[in-house]
Amino acid sequence: MADSVETGKIKTTDAVAAVAAVAAVTKPVNTWRRMIAGAGAIVGKPWRRYRATVFLGYMVVAVVVFLILAVLAKTVAYFTLDVTITQALQKFNPGWFDALMVVLTWIGFGPQAYVITVLILLGLFASGLKWETVVALISVVGSTNLGLGIKVLIDRPRPSADLVNVISQLSDFSFPSGHVLFFTVFFGFLIFLAYTLFKHSWWRTLILVILGVMVTLIGVSRVYLGQHWASDVLAAYLLGSIWLTLTIVVYRWGKPRFFVNQPVAKETPGTP
Repeated sequence: MADSVETGKIKTTDAVAAVAAVAAVTKPVNTWRRMIAGAGAIVGKPWRRYRATVFLGYMVVAVVVFLILAVLAKTVAYFTLDVTITQALQKFNPGWFDALMVVLTWIGFGPQAYVITVLILLGLFASGLKWETVVALISVVGSTNLGLGIKVLIDRPRPSADLVNVISQLSDFSFPSGHVLFFTVFFGFLIFLAYTLFKHSWWRTLILVILGVMVTLIGVSRVYLGQHWASDVLAAYLLGSIWLTLTIVVYRWGKPRFFVNQPVAKETPGTP
């Protein structure tokens, strides 16, 4: 009998500890969500739909151009214009620019790329943007695997040091640029979310500018460091924009269907 009572006390103590642990985690998360709601940071449904439509102003020509580049890249190791562009870009090498290019490229390599992605996804989820988190995760995983598959299929070699300056020779294939694909899809989707969900503010503008600059300059950095040809970068931007568009379509389709009771940015059928 004494053993039963003692066991019951232990279970009660464990249950109390578990509740306390959950409260320690949920309290700051709930506080953050209340701050977002209290600040009125999320715009209404009509504005979200309007901004999403504007962002989806994408042209189908990207598909055609990408396919043409893929066929050509399969047959030739590089284009004359690729070498010309790289050599011209590498002539501009002040210290600050060189450091910026190295840092941007460093962000796209593992493990830091994985850590940054996970932290951002956790931040989205903690903010109450559950459907946005799921779509971002599926999108970045899918695009990464798609890019790896195309690299193997096209089998294009990296730029060689006898043609341009190469900061370090990589052993995998060159077409398309994985860095550019990752930045375009993942950070591009974050740009979409910031543009469509948040009200006009200085910090919204700052987020859009920083992410936009990152997406734009990552392609420059890959060519500048001699690890990709310009055609690899262009193909990755095209493929990334195609995948990003599909991601946004899936996001908008699922928005009124999944996680409809999430804390912020709700969008259920029949709500204003």
